[in-house]
Amino acid sequence: MARDARGGRPTGHRPRVQVAALIVAGVFLLIGILGFIPGITTDYGDLRFATHHSDALLLGLFQISILHNAVHLLFGLAGLVLARSIAGARLFLAGGGAIYLALWLYGLAVEAIDEDGGVNILPINAADNWLHLALGFGMLALGLLLSNQVGTGGRLDTPTDRP
Repeated sequence: MARDARGGRPTGHRPRVQVAALIVAGVFLLIGILGFIPGITTDYGDLRFATHHSDALLLGLFQISILHNAVHLLFGLAGLVLARSIAGARLFLAGGGAIYLALWLYGLAVEAIDEDGGVNILPINAADNWLHLALGFGMLALGLLLSNQVGTGGRLDTPTDRP
């Protein structure tokens, strides 16, 4: 089997978990970029740095801020880096899914307590909550189910990739 230029891992197709991590990371990068484009972000003039008082809406639906967009960009970049290995792809998808489920619970708590109160430090609305729930379960499922045969009974990639 052919090896890559450094004599490392065999060339060929990537495991599905790595492909999924790359796709999810790419979507986060795209969303982070789109959040800074007027027209795609409605009420762009009301975009604030880091407050729930930011009235800008991505696609007219999801409340965002500059910090929110930056977090999407950083999350996407982290996903691209982690997707280089099987263990990293698992970590990005399953760990990111857990983070988004926690963010969903945070959003529910904010709605229950007071959306306009001091507890709502992030721009989160009901549409964001439903998206965070779907992202959380989706990423968790991808991270756990797509990698169930990869690395079973042996090493994941190389010794540096072992958790």
